[in-house]
Amino acid sequence: MTVTETTNTSKRSIPSFNREDWASAYCNVEKELKDIPLKIIKGQVPKDLKGTFYRNGPGRLERGGRWVHHPFDGDGMIAAIKFKNGNVKITNKYVRTEGWIAEEKAKKFLYRGVFGTQKPGGAIANAFDIRLKNIANTHVVKLGNELLALWEASSPYALEPTTLETIGISNLNGALKPGEAFSAHPRFDPGHYGQKRMVTFGVKTGPKSTLRLMEFSAEGNHTGKLLSDRKDQFNGFAFLHDFAITPNWAIFMQNAINFNPIPFLLGQKGAGQCLKSKKGGQAKFWLIPRDSGCYAGEAPRIINAPDGFVFHHLNAWEESKKVTIESIFYQDFPSIEPDEDFRQINFELLPEGILKRSCIDIESNTSSVKIISNQCCEFATVNPDYEGIKAKYAWMAVSDKKEGNGPLQAIKKIDLINNTECIWSTAPRGFVSEPLFIAKKHNSASEDQGWIIVLIWDGKRKGTNLIILNSENLTEEAILELPIKIPHGLHGSWVEDIS
Repeated sequence: MTVTETTNTSKRSIPSFNREDWASAYCNVEKELKDIPLKIIKGQVPKDLKGTFYRNGPGRLERGGRWVHHPFDGDGMIAAIKFKNGNVKITNKYVRTEGWIAEEKAKKFLYRGVFGTQKPGGAIANAFDIRLKNIANTHVVKLGNELLALWEASSPYALEPTTLETIGISNLNGALKPGEAFSAHPRFDPGHYGQKRMVTFGVKTGPKSTLRLMEFSAEGNHTGKLLSDRKDQFNGFAFLHDFAITPNWAIFMQNAINFNPIPFLLGQKGAGQCLKSKKGGQAKFWLIPRDSGCYAGEAPRIINAPDGFVFHHLNAWEESKKVTIESIFYQDFPSIEPDEDFRQINFELLPEGILKRSCIDIESNTSSVKIISNQCCEFATVNPDYEGIKAKYAWMAVSDKKEGNGPLQAIKKIDLINNTECIWSTAPRGFVSEPLFIAKKHNSASEDQGWIIVLIWDGKRKGTNLIILNSENLTEEAILELPIKIPHGLHGSWVEDIS
């Protein structure tokens, strides 16, 4: 494992990767553990690191000898990795969704998956079955006394934060109707108005799309209380996974995309496979005024956006009458067709994610864009205290090579002002997931002072490790071996231990 300091214009040697190493991470999580210590194989765990790293992702990828067509269709499995006094323990558990319970009992798929997984029996057995299993597999956040397992096509599942026992569907104290869509990518306002808030949304799509923007209290005795709620309608189909916030705005990018439901209805494709970029279409930025900001009550601003497809945004901030948003752009919507095996994908044929910065002028209703880094990246983050304001530093998962697509094998820190980089790589046999920044709360005078924690797949031993990096220079502080194998996953969060 290596650390390299570089600039955005430099080149470095490119170790090759073994596809079998990468694909071997796709396996079922076969065990559920409770408070099992992790083995430290290098370094020491910082004693100032106190809290729980919650992480969600697909854990059940095969049933009865049949594989999901896309890992995003796998059932949600939550891992809770607790840090205390230099010791680390893991608890993990599947979310006991209604669909998971039924399929575990049947030992086969009973539901179709959004990204192409089919029930046994071919198109005839799948045609006109439009039921979707809430797989609760995308993100996990704590709000009040509930741990919420999120999947954006339906309502969250509530879990007990310590044992991870499933409580059931949560309507967030009556804020949600049964089955109402609830984003899997909330943003946490660090206190721009004196109070921490969870800002999130739900979207109902169609020829016109309705977006519901909600803000919940995220601290104190009223944690979980709905503080603001508005709905806005926009022309066209909306596929939205993420957004960004500033003190005054919630910023969404409506990708220029079409949805043709016919192959889904006929049982030929999953709903996600029916999404295609709209040739000649125009992406749009939606700037929705937050109820706590100075534009409260005003209509949204709709402004043309750059070409490309965006899953994730890094951050956004305001300067005068301009809003800047940093996002990961793809040239096209990446998809796995019905005759493809996700474990055999050709990275060279898929578009890579490129970090770009868009400047939106809300007076002239125009936007411009420039590239921050050409290196393929995903899962970018800033210090949570800088959510919605200008940050100097960002951390992200990247391909080990400087240009072109490839598996995520390294963690990169970027100085967004001076355009310098630092890279920690696990290549050629390691593969990274989403990095999480944890600020060093005591005696911290610097934005980048803290730690990066990330799960990696070790292709050599065919297992999962937890890495703790110094967030300033990406040097390794500790490597810990997990007693279970966890597939390449999605999102996670950190809950500080304040005891």
